[in-house]
Amino acid sequence: MPNRVPLSGELRATLGDPAGAVLLDSSPRSRVWRVELRGGGRVVVKQITDGGGAGSDPDVRYAREVAALRLAGRATAPAVAPALLGTDAAARVMVLEHLDDLGATDDWLPGYADSLARLHALTGPADTGTLPAWSGPTAADAESFLALARALEVPVPPAVPGELAGLIDRLDPTPHHALLHGDPCPGNDLRTATGVRFVDFEQAASGNGLVELAYLRIGFPTCWCAMSVTAAPLAEAEDVYRATWRSLTGTDVPGDPADACAGWLIRGDALVERAHRGAADHLARVPAEDFAWGRVSARERLVHRLGVVAGLTRDHDHLHALGRLGGVLAVRLMERWPALRPLPSHGAARSQG
Repeated sequence: MPNRVPLSGELRATLGDPAGAVLLDSSPRSRVWRVELRGGGRVVVKQITDGGGAGSDPDVRYAREVAALRLAGRATAPAVAPALLGTDAAARVMVLEHLDDLGATDDWLPGYADSLARLHALTGPADTGTLPAWSGPTAADAESFLALARALEVPVPPAVPGELAGLIDRLDPTPHHALLHGDPCPGNDLRTATGVRFVDFEQAASGNGLVELAYLRIGFPTCWCAMSVTAAPLAEAEDVYRATWRSLTGTDVPGDPADACAGWLIRGDALVERAHRGAADHLARVPAEDFAWGRVSARERLVHRLGVVAGLTRDHDHLHALGRLGGVLAVRLMERWPALRPLPSHGAARSQG
């Protein structure tokens, strides 16, 4: 039964019997309960399910999340994730610390950025192989982006294919060992009395933390609630992230924000929710149809990303031609579909969620 809490005898012996449970909203990839224990206290029980789309192996997702939670558990003052209290691999069940979420606030970005940096700084070369490496853009993504320009009748500068090949090489995650959340979106960050904690680590990976810091500029590319962060709030959040990273690692954040943002730009799968990724060339769909995800459409997401990359690469040594192409593409999209809206601001989008 979907409402029956799947606690094994071993977990009950360790944690106690449930006195009551509430099934919470969750994705098709899992079932989540808030459970009151007879001996007092409250926990969260999460079971990974078969949902999630083609190629989404539930055993792999379970193992990935458990591994990520154990790594995240290294942070204790303050913590950056709920504590993992128990597991049942046969049933793909995790028992997690219950967190009291204080809810959204207008000034959520600095705390988010601080906890994101703390999460990323927890791992190093010794942890290689514990999690899969982050999957960056591929040559197929680059070709899809070039095909989009041709479909919209925008000339591709001769230097762009070479710039895209160099971009893919620079985004290779191999030299980097940050603990990436995989989907650090509003809703997967809980504001608690001791700071922001992240939940839902099914897509956790190892790589360069800059590709998740780039969410702030590029509009939260794996999230239903795409949003725009600009001006002082963006600068403050990025400064907080960089200061926290430096204090914990003794180094500056590696990499180039323009590279990280351009990598998200050329990925068509970053226009659709997870269940539909890998199923089609989504950039190829853009000239013929505008498809929604959350309250924002694919073309609206794309216009924002094109503008960000164009702005970051005006004087860029390695992406100048790509930036010029992005600027022209943004104008072409707005000329063809003038009703496209800008992404909501980070405050408005968060309050809607």
